[in-house]
Parts: sequence; C-alpha cells; structure tokens
Amino acid sequence: MKKNRASVLLTSLLLSALMLTPDLGITAQAGGVGVASVIGASDETEKGELDKAQESAQAISENAEKTNDGGTSYVAGYSSDLVMANVSKTLNVRTEPSESAEKAGVLYKDCGGRILDQKDGWTKIQSGDLVGWADDDYLLFGDDAQKLASEVGSEVITVNTGALYVRSEATTSSDSLGVITKGDQLDIIEDLGNGWISVEYDDKEGYVQGKYVVTDFRLDVGETVAAIKLREEEAKKAEMTRQREAVQADGDEVKLLAALIQCEAGNQPYEGKVGVGAVVMNRVKSAAYPNTIYDVIYASGQFTPALNGKVAEVYNSGKISESCMQAAQAAINGETTVGGATHFKRVGHHDGGYVIQDHVFW
Repeated sequence: MKKNRASVLLTSLLLSALMLTPDLGITAQAGGVGVASVIGASDETEKGELDKAQESAQAISENAEKTNDGGTSYVAGYSSDLVMANVSKTLNVRTEPSESAEKAGVLYKDCGGRILDQKDGWTKIQSGDLVGWADDDYLLFGDDAQKLASEVGSEVITVNTGALYVRSEATTSSDSLGVITKGDQLDIIEDLGNGWISVEYDDKEGYVQGKYVVTDFRLDVGETVAAIKLREEEAKKAEMTRQREAVQADGDEVKLLAALIQCEAGNQPYEGKVGVGAVVMNRVKSAAYPNTIYDVIYASGQFTPALNGKVAEVYNSGKISESCMQAAQAAINGETTVGGATHFKRVGHHDGGYVIQDHVFW
C-alpha cells in the first residue's frame, strides 16, 4: 500500500520558551519536535524526566519515517456516508460510473471510504487519495458497512499537544510509562468517561488525558493507479537489491517482523508472538494484501506501532528480544498458532476467534 517518507527535524531545546500545560501535559517549543517543559505533580520540572522526554522525542522523531502519504486512513466509522468494500480481494474503482470507464484505482478487502454521490447502481467514493466510482454490488452501506468497519477498523488517539505522559493508572500521580509527542498515535482500549483514555503503549495498557488528544476511527483506504505503479516500481528495485544481497535482505525482513512482534506482543507468551507474526505472513500470502513483509507492516491504517515510528525505533535500537526474533523466523518459516488468521485485537474488542492471553485472532 502507499508509503511516505516523513522526516521530522528535531532542533535544540528552547528552555527560554517554557509554556506550562496543566495536569501533566508537556508543551513542545522547537523548530520540529522538542520538549520545552515537563511538569511534575507539583509543577516542578525534574531534570531526569526532562532528559527522558527529550530522548523519547528524539527517538520518535528520528524514526518516524514511514507514514501514509496524501490521503488519510481515517473515515467516519459510524456516519451515514460510510461505505465499505465487500470483496475477498480487490475492487476496481472507475473514473466514471461505467465498467468501460478508465480505472482510477482499487479498493482492497476491508477498505473504507466516504460516499460522495450515487447514480445508476454506482457510488462515487473517496478513500484516501482515491476518488472514483464503484459498483454498488461490491459495496456495503449503512448498518452492514458499520458492522464491518467495527470489526476491521480501530479507534486511535492522536496527540495534539507538544508531548504527553502515558500513565500507569488514570491519575496524574501515577508512574509515567513514557512520553508521546505531537502527532503520535496509539490504539484506544477504552474511553473511561472521566477525562482519561486507556491506550495500548508498548504492548501495555496505559492512560492519557483526553483533553490533550483527538480521537479518530481508522480504516484501510484504497490506492490510486499512480500509487500502484509507483509501489510496483519500488518493489522491482527492492527485489533486484534482494537478489544481489539475499542474506542481508532476508535478515532485515526477520528483524523487521521481530520488531513489530515486540511492539505488538512483547509481553505475550511465545505462542502469542508467533500468532502476530503469522498474521503478517498470512497477509503476505493472501491476494487481498500486499505481498511483502514490509508492505504488509506499513500498509495504511493497519499496525499503529509501524505508523507512529515505534517499529522503526525498536528496529534501529538493536534491542529486540531473542523470543521475538525466534517467533519472527518461525512465522516466516510457515509456523502458525492461529491458523490462517489475518487480524488480531485485544480480547474484548472482537467476538469469536482464537484467544491467546491478551489477544484474539481471526
């Protein structure tokens, strides 16, 4: 699917521009992403916490290179203009409401979008950068679309302040699990309704204050003809490189998959780690998804740790656990603990499926 190389420049810390945000929000003041102040429970800036926040912002900024370009992967998941692709593989989207019209792009399985117009059994949609007409026979609308969206989509928070603590409990006096910076995204576990939202952070449950984030519903989006052509050209170049450097490329793929497993299932049992790896490999083998490990992991609207730079951070750190590396290699070798599953969520967020500790696979 579509990729983008977003480079974020981290400039020097400007302590002279301190802007205090109450209740443990952290405000950034720099040319790119930086941390100008970290407010403790008593509103006193602690140097240790400031250093940690700075390091976190630095790491996230340097590694947030793989995000979606152009359009957004967010659609109104529960609005009347929602439309979902109802196909097992792909659906052609046309420039006009006719089978003979030029191809504008494709919707993949589980892709969603907005209804722009309807005419003679065709619907004009917008899905990311893709705008065009699709045959109604291969689309879902209304309650059916909302049901599918709730199964395959996910709710996320996006930080809209300079930087923000992720807490171990829903209180400002609890321990900090880490710092997230403006634009970072995390999957929502639950909106507690008391000003706090529980989120997935480094495969743990953390808590952030709702007033410092915006929430969205995220779905995969379609792909334009131009984007497909560019991706295929890049894939050909990558394949040529792999053929020349086969051992290194294979090692990189194992390491990349292991980094994702560590982000998504680092505290899960080995069977759960293999399960996450198997989900990726099942997608690679399916015609409904991209056919490389990299493209599956960085597909729009899919694995949040990949899109917010966390996978890149872990990959570059060299601190991937042996069990995650072993699970990645096992999944690449064809092992699976979840059958042919192509999705997983936290337990309680999907009915049915196969449960391994905190995750349900289907």
